[in-house]
Amino acid sequence: MLLKTYEAQNLLCNLSVKGPTSQAGTEAYRGDLVLTEGEIADDAGRRLPPTAVVKQATLLVKDGKISMISGIVAHLAEVPLFVERYRNDLAADIRVLFYVEDLTKSLTTDLDGVGIILLPHPDGGAAWNTLMDDLRLDKEDFKGQSAEDKVITMAEGLAAYKPKFDSLSFSECLAFVSKVQREHRGPV
Repeated sequence: MLLKTYEAQNLLCNLSVKGPTSQAGTEAYRGDLVLTEGEIADDAGRRLPPTAVVKQATLLVKDGKISMISGIVAHLAEVPLFVERYRNDLAADIRVLFYVEDLTKSLTTDLDGVGIILLPHPDGGAAWNTLMDDLRLDKEDFKGQSAEDKVITMAEGLAAYKPKFDSLSFSECLAFVSKVQREHRGPV
């Protein structure tokens, strides 16, 4: 139900997986999650592309609340946008792991009561595969599962993941932002 609401609000894009899991009251999503919508482009109310997203997000919704999210964020400064925008939809025990393209050090932080694991992601790469490696999961762990149930397995792995990184306030984390810009890829 929550994912249908997000879809109606155009907060989901580049959809890969969206649907119910084998667990009652649990939905899974893989795709991009909008943090900041684009400007209104015309009189019909159509919008430009979003200006900030959680790329390749993996989301698990249990009983109408987000219980797990992971994905790639371009800039550390965009992380608070997630908490601000989705605050009312977050489970009390939510697990959050973001790969941050301009971060130079692995850290944990607490942002307005939400614990967040922050990992550098300077080289790009698929968030799902990187998360599998970090959680020490392999293809056998997902064998025979539907695409939606694989998100449950990933969420269980993240729940068991207890990294020993420095825990800093979010403002202290901003000291570990790289000034180097990633090279844009694609046609010129």
